[in-house]
Amino acid sequence: MPRLRIGSRGSQLALWQANHISELLRAQGHTAELEIIKTTGDKITDVPLAKVGTKGMFTKEIEEALVENRVDLAVHSLKDLPTKLAADFEIAAITTRENPRDVFCSVKFASIEALPQQANVGTSSLRRQAQLMAIRPDLKIHALRGNVDTRLRKLESGDYDAIILAAAGLNRLGKTQLARQVISAEIMTPAAGQGALGIEIRNGDCVTRELLSFLDDAAARATTTCERALLNKLGGGCQVPIGAFAEAIGHRIRLSALVAHPDGTKILRETREGDDPVQLGEEVAEILLSRGGDVILEEVYGEGFALPQQP
Repeated sequence: MPRLRIGSRGSQLALWQANHISELLRAQGHTAELEIIKTTGDKITDVPLAKVGTKGMFTKEIEEALVENRVDLAVHSLKDLPTKLAADFEIAAITTRENPRDVFCSVKFASIEALPQQANVGTSSLRRQAQLMAIRPDLKIHALRGNVDTRLRKLESGDYDAIILAAAGLNRLGKTQLARQVISAEIMTPAAGQGALGIEIRNGDCVTRELLSFLDDAAARATTTCERALLNKLGGGCQVPIGAFAEAIGHRIRLSALVAHPDGTKILRETREGDDPVQLGEEVAEILLSRGGDVILEEVYGEGFALPQQP
């Protein structure tokens, strides 16, 4: 069996994900080793993600390692992967998906509804900020960067009354003690690809693609392809206020999507069903654009919005 070199970011969650894939490969008899690579997103920690505005900020350096043949595959949170990969790369596998929803975490409060007026909530996601502000415009939203441990530590120390994190990361790390409420997708539409892992390889590397084929989950591939088709049509990355949540319903896919203004004053939602993941994603994107999503996104991309401020 060939030796497989895995490229990964060095955060606790990224390492969990890479080690998880490594264990699955070893169970198939492969030899796997890990190379930790620091990305642009890891180096810039004091600026809200939306302000950085760099597509591929968590993947660029790892892709360089693939091109230079220093690694054979890269393990990413799929939501961090740009919707259009460079011609040098392909996604060989999308793994069985964890819960894609967001989670409300707090020391004192049981839910978003239970937060007092003017409560301080931490998130650097404009998507989460917009949906929070739509139901609780009184809340004070503050920037929150860092790995899961750092964010939870800031919550526990009293910097925030609550923070919003992805259920998938908390579940994978076993850090659900402060998770009070799994937020329904109807209230907070997740990010496209949230909860899924994407395994990236060099384009045309048939040997590695075949070795990884057992990791590819058909349902996860279909639903995330649909979500990413919508995101691509809207021209967005993971830092803009766009949400997409697809579910396999029998042989069909149901896609619920959102385009929102960061201040929560304009929220556009659309839900449709279809058979073709890409066609459905693009169709829902077109509907959202025609309903005013184009105006909202133009304003966001033009930086005509208020970013979360540090507390």
